[in-house]
Amino acid sequence: MTTQLDSLFRLAGPSPADIDAFHHDGYIAYPDVLTDKAREGLTDEITHLEPVNRYIESLEKDSGELRTYFVRPWNERKHYSDRLIDDLFISALVTATIGADYHFCHSALNIAPRGIGAIPYHQDHHHWKHENPVNLAERDKYYVQILYYPNGFTHGDRNLKVIPGSHRVAPTADATPDRMLAGDFDSEAGRKLEEKRLALPPGSMVYIDARIFHAVEAKPVDSPQPYRIFAIDIFKEAGPPHRYTQEIPAEWMARATPERQKLFNREAYTEGCWTSQ
Repeated sequence: MTTQLDSLFRLAGPSPADIDAFHHDGYIAYPDVLTDKAREGLTDEITHLEPVNRYIESLEKDSGELRTYFVRPWNERKHYSDRLIDDLFISALVTATIGADYHFCHSALNIAPRGIGAIPYHQDHHHWKHENPVNLAERDKYYVQILYYPNGFTHGDRNLKVIPGSHRVAPTADATPDRMLAGDFDSEAGRKLEEKRLALPPGSMVYIDARIFHAVEAKPVDSPQPYRIFAIDIFKEAGPPHRYTQEIPAEWMARATPERQKLFNREAYTEGCWTSQ
């Protein structure tokens, strides 16, 4: 268990304005929210993971193979990354926005090098794209993502961009990002839907409703930043597993506090699990 004094974050919990932003805009941006010690420790432990270290070395050698580093689920978590799962600030944030009845779903780690291309607008609420009765019943439940950027990003350099309010539009085949930006769904969203490009310093995080349309811009070949580090933790409102709800490693459960065990105590996704619901 952590206390406010040993939290990884500069904040104890979200403000009323933060909660309003989450429900109205679909996301909250927290610039430089990690403490200096947490930012430096998290960056160090990620870059010194053996497979990540090999990947970074390959970039430095300019092997010619342009690819991102990506692992899901991200189970090789050390001191700082492990503490992110239920830090006091994170627990307060998730509870204040979606309620106390939630589970840890899964996590991922991504490192994007110079020259890598863009990721187009998309949603990550995985039940929406699968026409199974269990998915239809779960569509209105919360699925939230916490995006961590230990070394940050600037405009035009692998930056995140969002369409605030797009989470309020019903998930139909017609509700494409192009049509949203053209104004076709402004009345349904109750606002003018426009693109917003973000720029965030090292140690920042973004908390999003996975229903919001979001995208990532390309990383220029001449970027002053050799690679952008991106880690993500996903939490879901209690209910059936989502597409990537991971199996919890036995060692995670063995050392978990009773509070953390509640986050882990849920069914993992397996092929065919939805048809058995």
